[in-house]
Amino acid sequence: MELNLSPKFAQKIFEGEGGTYYSWSSSEYELLKEAKVGGGRLVLQPRGFAFPHYSDSNKIGYVLQGSSGVVGMVYPQASQEVVLKLKAGDIIPVPFRAISWWYNDGDSELVVVFLGETSKAYVPGEFTYFLLAGAQGILGGFSTEFNSRAYNLNNEEAEKLAKSQAGVLLIKLPDGQKMPQPCKSSTDKMVYNIDAASPDFHVQNAGLLTSLTEKKFPFIGEVGLSAILVKLEGNAMSSPVYTADSSVRVIYVAKGSGRIQVVGINGASVLDTKLKAGHLCVVPRFFVASTIADGEGMEYMSMITATQPLFGDFTGETSVWGALSPKVIQASLNLTPEFEQVFRAKIKKSTILVPPQD
Repeated sequence: MELNLSPKFAQKIFEGEGGTYYSWSSSEYELLKEAKVGGGRLVLQPRGFAFPHYSDSNKIGYVLQGSSGVVGMVYPQASQEVVLKLKAGDIIPVPFRAISWWYNDGDSELVVVFLGETSKAYVPGEFTYFLLAGAQGILGGFSTEFNSRAYNLNNEEAEKLAKSQAGVLLIKLPDGQKMPQPCKSSTDKMVYNIDAASPDFHVQNAGLLTSLTEKKFPFIGEVGLSAILVKLEGNAMSSPVYTADSSVRVIYVAKGSGRIQVVGINGASVLDTKLKAGHLCVVPRFFVASTIADGEGMEYMSMITATQPLFGDFTGETSVWGALSPKVIQASLNLTPEFEQVFRAKIKKSTILVPPQD
């Protein structure tokens, strides 16, 4: 099986006064199509507004930058929207059935990366959006007759409703135009700040690993996904691991740089390359991956296509090697009993996150 796992940068899809939207193309990165996952990145300038829309894919949004983001969501059959506040470090699940709009109420850029699964997508490996408003909005697609009858308007009113907004996707709102204020109770229920959460693993001089599953954050179950944030200190390592439940990992590098190696079918090295901030990398199901940060460290977010993912570890307390009996290891690796004991002792002292070598 020939798979190109090389990480990719997003391509600019739209740019306007209100902001920019980037996407990873499945035609440029065919593994997205094969793995049925996708990614996008939204940059909103101050007072930037993304029109209400829905999409064909479940995803999570991870806020990379900003302190005064606002998002509104409406679920089918709901009588009103919920309005949430976003800041750097937040994760917000975005179900495909929800209509959402996004607004930057701050003085600096709001940057959100979206990672999701595309099993129901029109274009495998990509998110397709259906806009309610603007030049590409649903209203403009219907005739004046249909809009007038649907909303009980005369023809002039129906034309005004459908054609007044000439913007596309993202616009900048004028000074003084007010937007709904976030609700704290709804934000607490539907948004999770993974940066502020207690890490699952924190190893001195190596870094930290924080997972986010349905058990910790029930609302993420709405999208059938989970997330892991890894922050590696300079030259530290995240040990080899694989998903044992057939889920797929999508890695987005938020800061810093490093190196990744992935081993696949028949023990083949399928990826050994540099990771840089802004890279997206897909790790196929059952493939084993490991990363090492460069001197300045590296931070990355992983989206996993399961709400309670199951991992197979090769180091640490739950190492596969540590669980196998000595005789099996001796026979499998052709080791002497003495060296097997040395190896086993090293495994018992190992950790998932590894500090730099002396």
